[in-house]
Amino acid sequence: MVMVFYGSNGKSNPVSMENKVEHQTENQITYDIYLPSDLGMLYKVRLGLQSLENNISQLPLHHFKIQNISTLDTFSLTINKTLPLSTNGDRWIEFPIQWPLKEALSVVTYHLTVFSRNILNERNLVHMTVCIYGTHGDTGDRSLLQSLQNVQQEEKNESFLVMVDAVDLGELEKILLSISSKTDCKLHVKKLHVQEAAKEHPIYVFEVNEEFSVNANKPKIQREIPRSFVIRGEKQKNDIDNNLNKEGSKVKNLTEYTIKVYTGDKRGAGTDANVHIILFGNEDKSEVFQLAQSLEHQNPFERGKVDTFKIKTKNVGSLHSIEIGHDGKGFASGWFLEKVEITDAARNSMHCFDCNRSVDQSIIPLYMLFSF
Repeated sequence: MVMVFYGSNGKSNPVSMENKVEHQTENQITYDIYLPSDLGMLYKVRLGLQSLENNISQLPLHHFKIQNISTLDTFSLTINKTLPLSTNGDRWIEFPIQWPLKEALSVVTYHLTVFSRNILNERNLVHMTVCIYGTHGDTGDRSLLQSLQNVQQEEKNESFLVMVDAVDLGELEKILLSISSKTDCKLHVKKLHVQEAAKEHPIYVFEVNEEFSVNANKPKIQREIPRSFVIRGEKQKNDIDNNLNKEGSKVKNLTEYTIKVYTGDKRGAGTDANVHIILFGNEDKSEVFQLAQSLEHQNPFERGKVDTFKIKTKNVGSLHSIEIGHDGKGFASGWFLEKVEITDAARNSMHCFDCNRSVDQSIIPLYMLFSF
């Protein structure tokens, strides 16, 4: 059993209850826990099972009491729940701490809707978790595929609902999505919607629009997804739905580009920074694409390596230049870029952009054009 404590100044690391038993009777266990003094005023506790790998049957919890041994301030709560929760398989529960003369937050059930293309077909082999962050803290990692609700499947699109109980998170800000698998597979996640179960609005929208290449022998994939926008009323929702329908009619006009990035073979050539690219054509320019998911390597842009990326965007016409650069983050952010090759599937042509220099944020003109 593990606990995480949230205070006005931050949260504690997970505190394992193993080897912390001070007193034990037939129906009661008392633990002595030492928390960092800089947590501030405690306002919530997350309590749960660290792992289900040992096929633990059930852990019934009836009552919780916490006392500050210095001030003797005491909080107690009747829980009467069993972990993992039978309703959705969640192995965590959260509850607010209400101190004397201090108003406590409430527990909220959040509806998290996942829109995807092929996750349901892989759900027995894939492990997915989300951690939802708000102005009042986070939910910790919660499983997405334990027990799904309101599952809808069409030819190419699907959606499913997951319920998460947590102490009120306030305004939602971002989601950390983690994916691992027992076998190699590709998962396409379109977007995530989060709203309180008791309210129709607001709906927090987190756009993903990414196909994840999951490798069973490599570490789990993690993506931090910032909030895209918030739907605060029915009229706004209808406007967004209409716009999505219009955009959907344009999907067939998207062009796929294959991007090969060649990192130089010299000392310090690689980078750990986040690399982006923009395509410029004679008709339009693309949006900004983050080059994060290499088809060859878990860690892209290493010395002497070639990384391939596939993107889909509107047809920009005949390419004449690109912008490629990075944000300078990471332990080793310097990067020596040799060249970039881009294959335009619609025109069946390849464009080569020569660089041979260190990159910060550069516009590189067209060097050579090959037609097949």
